[in-house]
Amino acid sequence: FQGSNQPGPRGHPRLGFPGNSNFRSVIKTFKNHAPTILNYFRRRATNASAEAFNSKVKIFRSQMRGVRDRDFFIFRLVKLYA
Repeated sequence: FQGSNQPGPRGHPRLGFPGNSNFRSVIKTFKNHAPTILNYFRRRATNASAEAFNSKVKIFRSQMRGVRDRDFFIFRLVKLYA
């Protein structure tokens, strides 16, 4: 393996695979989020609606300049975005 261009036990000689920390980071991320990632390809399901709602809540909070009365804030959210 040494001196040749054939991948050895540690992977491709130029990439340092799997010793490459970037590659390990990608693998770790995939392992942690595999069910969600695979769910997209199986059902084309995303969390876009939740992200859109979170964005609306952030905009609403900034317009109200903070929240003092939590119950009233929830009431307004329900009335405006439900």
